[in-house]
Amino acid sequence: MDNALLGIGLPAVLIGFATLAFMVHRELGPFAGLNVAGRWLLTGLFGMGFVAFGIKMAVALAIERLPEQTITPLLAMQVVAARGDEQFDTGFINPAPARQAHYVWEALPEAAPEPADNPGSAAKVALGKRLFNEKKLSGDGTLSCASCHDLSGHAGADARPTALGIDRQSGPRNTPTVWNAAFMSRLFWDGRATSLEEQAMGPILNPIEMGLSTSAEAERRLRQDASYRQDFARAFGDRQPITFARIAQAIAAYERMLITPDAPYDRFVRGDATALNPAQLRGMALFESTGCVLCHRGPSFSDAGLIGGESAFRIFPANATPYEKEYDLLLDGKRGVWRIASLRNVALTGPWLHNGSVDKLENVVRIMASAQLGRSGKLNTWLNDDRQLGKADRSPIGDKEVADLVAFLEALSSERLVAGAGKGRG
Repeated sequence: MDNALLGIGLPAVLIGFATLAFMVHRELGPFAGLNVAGRWLLTGLFGMGFVAFGIKMAVALAIERLPEQTITPLLAMQVVAARGDEQFDTGFINPAPARQAHYVWEALPEAAPEPADNPGSAAKVALGKRLFNEKKLSGDGTLSCASCHDLSGHAGADARPTALGIDRQSGPRNTPTVWNAAFMSRLFWDGRATSLEEQAMGPILNPIEMGLSTSAEAERRLRQDASYRQDFARAFGDRQPITFARIAQAIAAYERMLITPDAPYDRFVRGDATALNPAQLRGMALFESTGCVLCHRGPSFSDAGLIGGESAFRIFPANATPYEKEYDLLLDGKRGVWRIASLRNVALTGPWLHNGSVDKLENVVRIMASAQLGRSGKLNTWLNDDRQLGKADRSPIGDKEVADLVAFLEALSSERLVAGAGKGRG
């Protein structure tokens, strides 16, 4: 580009200015009776266009040849979402990494990955299932893991805004589903657990969840039961004692069996062209084009997924909207940093969001579109992969788009869990 400017633009400016000077000095000047100084003044006035063109050409050459010192610093400026006590800019914030040029849709694998230090076995899974339903692991013997994670009726959640624990204490967070948790790299809303084994220990000892006093008490209660001693021997070996760590390992082994690769979406991605209806297909296209895949990518539909995930956490709500007050989305007036939830079976696990404040999936879509994707009526520019400025349509998402996106989210529901939920309501 710079060679073209030099080869064409510079000669054009010089020839044009020379021609103008010749006309003024040989024709217009003598005709008007101007002296030499007057002729050069007239030449300068008429030649301002050539001067302006020359300045523009010089600027273009500088940008082309020295981008790091000219335009690049301007393009690199961006709004950064503050954390902690810092205030958020009122402009558009998208804290997600850039989306790849061609998104690849993936089905959920038929089996979950296992850690090397806790391989699964039939005996261990059977023990884990028993422990998952064991009320002895709660302080007063009234609760089990299954009390908050109804595997069939509520798709692994509890249908409450927030969890209900021991002594009917209400927890601060909505209960996440355990279905497909085996594919997540982070567990709990704040992502503090990095494995199913670590996560399984938390609720048992939490004073407002299952409320058991100590891990030693859990071991003591199970050791008193001869059938548990036999089950642990089969699962871990005859000489292995019942320990709290192995309680968690058995529960985790069972939860790795709780996967749902049987959604209509999975059938579609695996080659069944009839698996999705027209509304779901439109919603699938919108899910990508609107930018939902910035955070909900991979077979788990979460950037916190073990497969395809890149950055497990996002600020929410990232952009100021009226929904903050309507649904009490802030934490003590501040924006939170949350693990990205999986959208697998999301249509079955309401109410939604970290505080369970939204009871309609349509409203969840509207909240996320405005708060996370900036669909609030603004137009914003950014630098794309080709290092060119572009313009984004940030008009509010319409009702038809919302309906299609909800239809697609429903296509992420396991057909087995849908059938179970129907039986539970009957």
